[in-house]
Amino acid sequence: MEKQQFLFIDFEFTMPEKSKNFKGFYPEIIEVGIVAVVDDLVKEQFSSYVIPNRFPILSGRCKSFLHISQQQVNNGISLLTLMEKLEELSQGFQNSIITWGNMDLKVLKDNCLKENIPFTIEFEEIDLSMEYKRFFGDQNQTGLWKAVREYGREGTGIHHRALDDALTTYHIYKLVEKDKRYLGKPKPPTIGDLIDLSKVFNKFA
Repeated sequence: MEKQQFLFIDFEFTMPEKSKNFKGFYPEIIEVGIVAVVDDLVKEQFSSYVIPNRFPILSGRCKSFLHISQQQVNNGISLLTLMEKLEELSQGFQNSIITWGNMDLKVLKDNCLKENIPFTIEFEEIDLSMEYKRFFGDQNQTGLWKAVREYGREGTGIHHRALDDALTTYHIYKLVEKDKRYLGKPKPPTIGDLIDLSKVFNKFA
């Protein structure tokens, strides 16, 4: 039986200018961060910029918000190379891909569709933000770094750096799973549960 592998993935995407309406615009991946975990150990970390195909020139808003330069993206890998890396990582394992929110995998699948790249990886999809929401009974979905601060921790590295966000997602996953295990355990029996006190009292009556 194949071993279980958890792939914590985060992408950053292109963004249009607020003041302009790019005809036919859709978000494209421009940075990827992956943390591969097997048996509770980080097997591999992967980080790269990715070259967008449809809108290769980054908007000023995108560069300002993400602190990513045009040169960094120009020197990145292609979407095809990214998919080849994902396929390489997933081989020989039963895979769960864990993201914070559902946008990452939606955009990945959409980008592959638009570039005619086959999407052949089989995996269980886990949206950790929804798991977090259900676990804590929140009304609304919580942002990644807000969630980690609610645990009294700090995120890893810099927010909106893909690998740092993937690592932060991994750390929240561990915290949530620890809490689930803790709450799922039956309460330890009391002394009264272990001893039939009525017999003790009768003995001394």
